[in-house]
Amino acid sequence: MKKTNIALASAMTGLIALAGSLASTTAVADEMGKKMAKEKCYGVSKAGKNDCATKTSSCAGSAKEDAQKDAFVVVPKGLCDRLHGGSTKEM
Repeated sequence: MKKTNIALASAMTGLIALAGSLASTTAVADEMGKKMAKEKCYGVSKAGKNDCATKTSSCAGSAKEDAQKDAFVVVPKGLCDRLHGGSTKEM
């Protein structure tokens, strides 16, 4: 075999291996995304660090005080109940 044929065959083998590893990585990431459910956690955000609108404001990052009862942050499912002052229901 010529040196150019060997180099070309090596490059193609590398690309095929890379494509296979990327496909499996994407499949694993999709599966993990399905398992990692999220929930809104009210009453734990710091002032200005809430994720979305509240009853008294119209945009994210606009909570006026720490632990504002109608401000929430999105956390992994099950974590909110373990946080001091956290609730999955709006207060």
